Amino acid sequence: MSALSEGLTQILIPLASLVGIGFAVLQWFLVSRVKLSSQDSSNGYKQKLIESDEEEEGINNLEISIKCTEIQHAISVGATSFLFTEYKYLGIFMCVFGAIIFLFLGSVKGFSTKSEPCTYSQGNTCKPALANAIFSTIAFLLGALTSVLSGYLGMKIATYANARTTLEARKGVGKAFITAFRSGAVMGFLLAANGLLVLYVSINLFKLYYGDDWEGLYESITGYGLGGSSMALFGRVGGGIYTKAADVGADLVGKVERNIPEDDPRNPAVIADNVGDNVGDIAGMGSDLFGSYAESSCAALFVASISSFGISHEFTAMSYPLLISSMGIVVCLITTLFATDLFEIKKVSDIEPSLKRQLLISTVLMTAGIAVVSFFALPSEFTLFNFGTEKEVKNWHLFFCVAIGLWAGLIIGYTTEYYTSNAYSPVQDVADACRTGAATNVIFGLALGYKSVIIPIFAIAIAIYMSFSLAAMYGIAVAALGMLSTIATGLAIDAYGPISDNAGGIAEMAGMSHKIRERTDALDAAGNTTAAIGKGFAIGSAALVSLALFGAYVSRAGIKTVDVLTPKAFIGLIIGAMLPYWFSAMTMKSVGSAALKMVEEVRRQFNTIPGLMEGRVKPDYANCVKISTDASLREMIPPGALVMLTPLIVGILFGVETLAGVLAGALVSGVQVAISASNTGGAWDNAKKYIEAGVSEHAKSLGPKGSECHKAAVIGDTIGDPLKDTSGPSLNILIKLMAVESLVFAPFFAAHGGFLFKFI
Repeated sequence: MSALSEGLTQILIPLASLVGIGFAVLQWFLVSRVKLSSQDSSNGYKQKLIESDEEEEGINNLEISIKCTEIQHAISVGATSFLFTEYKYLGIFMCVFGAIIFLFLGSVKGFSTKSEPCTYSQGNTCKPALANAIFSTIAFLLGALTSVLSGYLGMKIATYANARTTLEARKGVGKAFITAFRSGAVMGFLLAANGLLVLYVSINLFKLYYGDDWEGLYESITGYGLGGSSMALFGRVGGGIYTKAADVGADLVGKVERNIPEDDPRNPAVIADNVGDNVGDIAGMGSDLFGSYAESSCAALFVASISSFGISHEFTAMSYPLLISSMGIVVCLITTLFATDLFEIKKVSDIEPSLKRQLLISTVLMTAGIAVVSFFALPSEFTLFNFGTEKEVKNWHLFFCVAIGLWAGLIIGYTTEYYTSNAYSPVQDVADACRTGAATNVIFGLALGYKSVIIPIFAIAIAIYMSFSLAAMYGIAVAALGMLSTIATGLAIDAYGPISDNAGGIAEMAGMSHKIRERTDALDAAGNTTAAIGKGFAIGSAALVSLALFGAYVSRAGIKTVDVLTPKAFIGLIIGAMLPYWFSAMTMKSVGSAALKMVEEVRRQFNTIPGLMEGRVKPDYANCVKISTDASLREMIPPGALVMLTPLIVGILFGVETLAGVLAGALVSGVQVAISASNTGGAWDNAKKYIEAGVSEHAKSLGPKGSECHKAAVIGDTIGDPLKDTSGPSLNILIKLMAVESLVFAPFFAAHGGFLFKFI
């Protein structure tokens, strides 16, 4: 028996969630102190941003504050409008796919309402298949709604904080950093706490019906992960197409052709670009990491439910994944204080070390937290289901599994930082390659991306081998959870980047001094690196989550072994390995098509609007926003359909073995392509920023802005934009989503799949 009682477990999990929500509200309150006050102004604005007493000479005036308010409002309205339009389409999808889940799973036993023998708990009876259909559909809808809420709240917080970060930059880089990081922490803690709370409440409500049938209960709960990831896919792809179409259009015409600064208010695509940062890098990323968390939790819970925990109804031991997440919220809360209260950012060079310190501190503290949870929540010895056999496991085995995942995540994070930060030689070499033009820049960038895959793959491989050796598939599932246990800190670091990027854009558009722009650029450059680290975590955890879900699918589908030498499995393997390339081709082309329209529109406005280049008239921002919105909503459907329909088509037509091959192939191929794409794009972006900042003699020799070398770097950056912000991050959702969808539909595929092979 566990040392921790069931009653105390029932208190600790929701308490940790409420503490996380409370801490998020506190951080929001602190950010809101840089406040919008209800003072009328002569320009007709009802609100203006309060100005500090410590302003720099020549920039503290009412006009600057009003401009910041106006720009912030335009970005917020644009982002909100896009998300509401996107969510209308997703609402239709949720209803249709929810109906498919119900019909497919209900038809397994002909919509029977009779109890049936349990699959794993021999001799016992479980609830009917119809109950699984109903509750899986409910769980799917709950996961989808929580994912949508996570993305929306993140976007609202980011658009609330961007102008406040800009104004705080007038007091110094430290004040601006704290505002941006606290805003990111609001999103991180809200997402982690809401995800945990909804999952916990869902389990307890489902238990009212299922009672002692934990096998059926936790099988239906897997729908929660499916709902979270399906929304994340469309959010990531749609938001990624939106932001990159605007970014590429703004950069190619503004920087390369017209030689005007980034975020110059004369550029028609600049508002769309800033809106895109919020709908893609904030809302999409929030939904993505929520999906990872939901799937890793569901995978661990399902595997545990068919082991001794579930059969003997040990609630505390079953809730081990939720207790790990609860401990993660507490650890991240302590870690955040190191960035906002215990250490002060005094100069630009302190920013990146402070963010990296967050990763290290949270990992060290969480290791101790895992030990505490493993000792108190788990029996000293228990058995786990291992593909038809039982494996004896000790509680310290699971401690090592979670810790291995946690530290593997840190290694992936630091490796990503090495290959994407302009403080190190790989990115500096890419920048140096710009001397001879865009072609050599692209060659060096691609080589860097391919090379950056090596260490993360070894880290993932070691984590898989060790965790599987210690605790079978359950070990891999909790290793994935370990990698995501510090999700609140990871999200805070990740969201900090787009907030800082927006702050810099607002400073430029509001006409603030060069000194302020330098500070916001420094915040943004560090944010670019940390965003790449966040993507590395998401991809690494996706590999472990997908493998755990794959194991759960194989068990649920009744497959004894997956033999790649059989034709059925091998054709699935090779098709699965192709899918990430097909998906990437679709998303890259979508960004290219949208960017083409954006470039043409920006050129048209510069060529046909008199006085635009001189700054006498405003450009038509709304038309560029419309181009990005229309393109993203239209173009997100085909890639989404590819991912959602593939498991259904393969499972129905070719059966469970071929589908197992597809999942394995997509996992192996997708992880490599995702890491390479994300790191290549991140390196090109920071190579451009390295040249623009000119902080070293080497960087100065490559610049200044507008030089041929800088133009070559901008071209590399625009090629990398869809790689790092659309295709790369979306691929980790592809491999997770196909795996969890296969698990949810496994009973149907096992009963009625392989339709085509019956006639061959």
